Amino acid sequence: MEKAWWHKSTIYQIYPRSFNDSNGDGIGDIPGIIEKLDYLELLGIDIIWLSPVYQSPNDDNGYDISNYYEIMPDFGTLEDMEKLIEEAKKRDIHIMMDLVINHTSDEHAWFEESRKSKDNPYRDYYIWRESGDGPPSDIQSVFSGSAWEWDEQTGEYYFHLFSKKQPDLNLHNPEVREHLYKMMNYWLDKGVSGFRMDVIDLIGKEIDEKVLTDGPRLHEYLQEMNEKVLSHYPTVTVGETPSATPETAKLYTGKGRNELDMVFTFQHMSLDERAGEGKWALKELDFPELKRVLSEWQTSLFQKGWNSLYWNNHDQPRIVSRWGNDQEYRIVSAKMLATVLHMMQGTPFVYQGEEIGMTNSNWDDITQYRDIETINYFHEKKTEGVPEGEIMKSIRTKGRDNARTPFQWNDDTHGGFTEGNPWIEVNSNYKKINAKQAIKDQDSIFHHYQKLIALRKRLDILVYGEYELLLGDHPEIMAYTRKWEDQTLLVVANFYGGNPEFHLPEAADDSHAKMLISNYSDTSERPSDINSLRPYEAIVYLLGK
Repeated sequence: MEKAWWHKSTIYQIYPRSFNDSNGDGIGDIPGIIEKLDYLELLGIDIIWLSPVYQSPNDDNGYDISNYYEIMPDFGTLEDMEKLIEEAKKRDIHIMMDLVINHTSDEHAWFEESRKSKDNPYRDYYIWRESGDGPPSDIQSVFSGSAWEWDEQTGEYYFHLFSKKQPDLNLHNPEVREHLYKMMNYWLDKGVSGFRMDVIDLIGKEIDEKVLTDGPRLHEYLQEMNEKVLSHYPTVTVGETPSATPETAKLYTGKGRNELDMVFTFQHMSLDERAGEGKWALKELDFPELKRVLSEWQTSLFQKGWNSLYWNNHDQPRIVSRWGNDQEYRIVSAKMLATVLHMMQGTPFVYQGEEIGMTNSNWDDITQYRDIETINYFHEKKTEGVPEGEIMKSIRTKGRDNARTPFQWNDDTHGGFTEGNPWIEVNSNYKKINAKQAIKDQDSIFHHYQKLIALRKRLDILVYGEYELLLGDHPEIMAYTRKWEDQTLLVVANFYGGNPEFHLPEAADDSHAKMLISNYSDTSERPSDINSLRPYEAIVYLLGK
């Protein structure tokens, strides 16, 4: 496989609003991130994925951009952004910006022009349709309700797949694409190293045919973007592609395709929801299916593409609360989940707070929530007569605000996040769970992540080794090998709180076994000595001469 500078990297996502507030206004900001770069350097990460900091009226927490060239005043100034890039570079940390080009804010100058008249030069920058009686189609917004919004001024509907304040751009218009490439070049020239591309599988949509994802011109546009922008810089890119399968991922990331470096799969993230009913329809995790899905991505993309590896981000609940045990076994289960993920092939993503085992917020009152998707869902279901207790259970389990509570730095007021009133409540467990305590404790989740990140830098087998699933049907154990040259990496993890039996496969030779990492302090040095696994136990062995 052709090697890239970012193959041994670990990417850390920062949600700026909730990371660190430097000026006491209750909102995290760019100077606050600069203050914490030494912490990230200590953790060992290589790239920061920065959620949007552009100018925005903040209808969808910055994913509604009104000016791609300016910084939202809540977060600081353009000079602060330039300083962040510079200070990160001093610590060998790259910056990956969020690229949101499926839609803009309705307060973007292009849209303000577009809605003035039907013959305005910017009209075709967005998607407008006539309709005699109600919306032009029954396409629904991701954030509830119709995806069409009536505009009185010109007597037509505009299309918005997300909030009505997020009109979709028309990327079939070559002028729009050229403007976006110019903007990307601007930020790359400033010194950022790449982009995480928000819902990038939507940019080729054909609304009148009701084709939203994977439109017929999607890959043509990505190749054009690569040719005009990405190929001129040493970039790293990841596309958010909820519709992607292992087969379509090869189109995005395959050698010679000249599109993206990797994509975010959503397949594993939907295994605790009822099929076809959306994320709020809860069900128990289908664990054998989780193993099958993760393994299919590992084997399908081997030497043909590249995987992104993640459990958490700003849109997902906290993984230790979701598929771990955030009570009695919070520390060992968080380490287990990290181990299972970081030993796979691909680029691991760590979401802020994951490395200290931050948990879901578990609030009972809808007034405590800030996320537009959550609030819309609550009111929609109340109108439908769904019992409030049932609605709130789904929100506590899957709401995006679980990931957006302020980072817990220490046991001071508001977890050390701010000296003011935070824009959203700090999780009440901040006195017990915080970075200061985690750094001090050598057996903490933080230090486990630090070791996993260091192993990836050191061992080629972790980066390039071939993956094979073991015990695919086992209801509790996740086990797999990675093979590279004359070495084998064996990963064994108990995904649950019981004590399942485990025996080393007969073909495996552990006479030269070396235990690389474990989440228990007294793990056997040889896998053949293990008869059963403890709750959430995870062990990695290097076998070979």
